[in-house]
Parts: sequence; C-alpha cells; structure tokens
Amino acid sequence: MKVTVAGTGYVGLVTGVCLAEIGHHVICIDVDEAKIKMLQEAKSPIYEPGLEEMLSKNIKKGNIFFTTSPEYAYSNCEIIIIAVGTPEKPDGSANLTYIEAVSRKIAENIQQDSIVVIKSTVPVGTNDWINNLIQTNLQNRHFVEVVSNPEFLREGSAISDTFNGDRIVIGSSSKYSGDIVEAMYTSFNRPILRTNIRSSEMIKYASNAFLATKISFINEIANICEKLGANIEDVSTGIGLDKRIGKQFLQAGIGYGGSCFPKDTKALVQLAGNVEHEFELLESVIKVNNHQPLLLIQKAKEIVGQLEGKKVAVLGLAFKPNTDDIRESASVVIVNQLIENGAIVYVYDPIAISNVKKTIGESVKYCSTIDEAIGDAELTFIGTEWSEIKKYPVINYKRLMKTPMIFDGRNCYDLDEMKNHGLVYVSIGREAIL
Repeated sequence: MKVTVAGTGYVGLVTGVCLAEIGHHVICIDVDEAKIKMLQEAKSPIYEPGLEEMLSKNIKKGNIFFTTSPEYAYSNCEIIIIAVGTPEKPDGSANLTYIEAVSRKIAENIQQDSIVVIKSTVPVGTNDWINNLIQTNLQNRHFVEVVSNPEFLREGSAISDTFNGDRIVIGSSSKYSGDIVEAMYTSFNRPILRTNIRSSEMIKYASNAFLATKISFINEIANICEKLGANIEDVSTGIGLDKRIGKQFLQAGIGYGGSCFPKDTKALVQLAGNVEHEFELLESVIKVNNHQPLLLIQKAKEIVGQLEGKKVAVLGLAFKPNTDDIRESASVVIVNQLIENGAIVYVYDPIAISNVKKTIGESVKYCSTIDEAIGDAELTFIGTEWSEIKKYPVINYKRLMKTPMIFDGRNCYDLDEMKNHGLVYVSIGREAIL
C-alpha cells in the first residue's frame, strides 16, 4: 500500500519505519526541515533500540521517503496516518492545533480517494471533528473517511510492540474504511479489535489511565510497607501472581513519567469534567504521582539535614530506561528540587544528557561516567533503572563517595548486599539501611 505518515516524532517515525519493514511504500512528512534532512541521511532524531538500523535498511530498499512537501506526501496515497503531537494545555486538556493544521493540509492536497487514520492520542469526539474539517476543506471531491487507530507503544520497546503487541484497535464508521486499515496491518499478524470511532478513542485514554492507577497504587502500598516493616518487592510479587491482577506495572518507585501517562491522565480528567463527571479516582492517581519523587528528597533531609552546599549525584535522568525522553521525568523533578535546596548537583545518564541540557542548562555538572558523577559526592540519588546502574559494582559507592549514602528511587540493589558493604541505603517500600 501507499502510506503517508504525518509527523516524524516518536509514534510517527516508529510507525512509518515498521510499515516500510513489512513492504509498504511509506512517505513521512514533517514541517521540521532539519529533522527531515537528518532522516534522509538515515539518522534517527530519537533514541529507540533498533530503529536507526531499520530506518537505514528501508531507505536503501526504497520503501521509505521523507519530505516537507504536503503536495508530494498527500496527493497520491491510499492511507494517511496522522501522528503529530497533542500536548496538554495549562488546564490539562489536549492541544489539537497541530492535528488541525495537518488535517487542513491533507484536505488541500488529496488527489485520490484516501483513508485518514488518526493515531495521535485525541479526546473522544476528535475523529468526528477532523472528518468534518477535512470534508469542509476538500479541494477535490474525492472519497475521504477518518478512522481511529490509537497507538500502544512503549518507549524503549516500540519496535517489538509494533510487531508483537497485544492488539490493534480500529475504530471506524464504515466496514469499508475499517477493512482497508486492517489490510494494512495484515502482515503483523496481531489480534485486531474493531469498534466504533468513539470507543476506539476512549480505549487509548482508559488503558493509560488504568496503568497509571496501578503504578500510583503500588507506590502508596510501598509507602505503607515502609511504616509497617513489610517489603514491597515481596508484596508486589504476591499481588502479581494473581492472574486477575498481573505483575506488570507493579514496580514501586518515584512515579511514572514520559509523554503519555501524565498527559493522558490529566486529559481524561478534563474530558470527564466536560461531561460533568468528577473522576475522583484518577485525580488521586495524579496527586500521588506528583508527590512521589518528593518523598525521596524528604527522606534525605531527614537523614542528613539541609542539602545546601552538599555535592549530590543523580544517576539516570530519562523517565525510563532505553529512551532519551525526559518529559515529566521524576529524575528531573528531583534534580530541580536539589537545585532549589542549594545542592551542588552532578548528573549522569547514558543517553538523555543532551535533552537535559536543553531543559536545565548549566545549573548542574554533566558527567560522562557513573564514577565521575559520584566521586566525592555526599549523597547519590538513583532516578532511572538503567541496566548499567543496576549492574554497577556497589563497592564503588563506598570507594568513591565522600559519605556513601544512596537514595534509590527504583530499588536497583539487593538489601543484603548493601548491608554487607556498610552503605547507607534508602529505597522505596523497603527497610532503610542506616
């Protein structure tokens, strides 16, 4: 099939490259000329394991092309996938400016019958609005229908999720348009759920809200475990063995982040408010998550007193491992709190440093190794469970730090090992070693 993908951000680029991999003829369009030039040179502007290699392979095969030209991208394709950003507004609702602009360009440039697929995360009712917008602005009387097709990609494992995910959701107002989109995905051989458009839109928000709820729930249980002498890892394992619950998203820590959970939970609360429904449960989930990173700072203050003038290392800045995304990262919240408290902050992350520099600037010292970050430090905070941090020899904390005190927001290390090395070690939902 001839497929155009509008937007070369995380979702758009991964989607376009994976569709090219299964043999579709793909054009990716973006307004960012520098990004398109980079992609034309087979360089990925985002970090995702395996993506750049697959990108290069399919450019060489002639399966994928990149452009800034709406005429080239939209005029002669069977399916147009919209995957532009829908960032949150100050009130928590979704900003549809980018998706509206793309829809107008599509309407102006379509030269044949096409199906427009909305993959961007949008409020319920947006697909109908986009359909009306396109129909109103069509320059030529071609058949165009809008289909909802939400994405369920996890950063760091997006390619695997594309080929091996749990389901593909297609929401359409006609069997014809839904069948065309389903045919595009045939080679993925994944379960497909067909729904109406508004159910499809709601599935995306409800899925992310439920997963965010599991995370905030287990973090609240962890906070209670600390006060009762229970171990959250044993508790979460015991809970997760129940097939009705499952073990995923039951790892206690300093909270969820990234581009989806924070934005989508707030958008769903706003959406509920628009139909006069107070979503009290989800409001509490958001409140718990916002407070969770601050607990680690509070624990440090209770042990060492004021942080002003102390050298503090922060290991891991991305919101999760295997990505350079720092959006809504709990680690960045901790860094900013340390700066506000007058600490001298040294940071390390294997991938995300360049993005942190754009956000925090020169308020911290950037380090290229863990050793450099923790050298002569009085405290170390762990904010992301990168494998190299989890595998780091804990004896080095005692060897390199001025006062070896570790505040672990991701429970990276074994309690007995930390005891044996005589380290001060404070984690989440487990016994504090002092």
